[in-house]
Amino acid sequence: MRCPYCENEDTRVVDTRTMNEGSVIRRKRVCGECNEKFNTLESVEFHYPTVVKKDNTRVEFDLNKVTSGLRKACQKRIISENKIEEMAKNISEEIRSQPDKEVKTEFIGNLVMKYLKQTDHVAYVRFASVYRSFKDLNEFMDELKGLLDKR
Repeated sequence: MRCPYCENEDTRVVDTRTMNEGSVIRRKRVCGECNEKFNTLESVEFHYPTVVKKDNTRVEFDLNKVTSGLRKACQKRIISENKIEEMAKNISEEIRSQPDKEVKTEFIGNLVMKYLKQTDHVAYVRFASVYRSFKDLNEFMDELKGLLDKR
């Protein structure tokens, strides 16, 4: 590992700790040349299917977009950051487990709605109203009625 201060490649590890249930390793390092200390993180790099957008363009899966959408839907609701991260992790695991090399944005949106619906109906309706682009009040009311009927 190259020192970020002097670019020297002679660094050594002085401490190692696991984080996130063992999925991340944090290493404290010291440079053999300038004696500066710095930390590095190692994590598993997952390979996700390519995301096919509505206009048929293809992009890499971005977990930050999923997490951001969950946070916006859950704003001002009593939903912990841990719960939001848990939902995002579960969604990413379902996407990663898909046998196809491509997934449509519709699939991802439906997964997000599935987890929000299980967690908080208001957050679910917030996300659904943006994601499904309800054209009028009747479409919105139909969604609400569907939620109320399942209670």
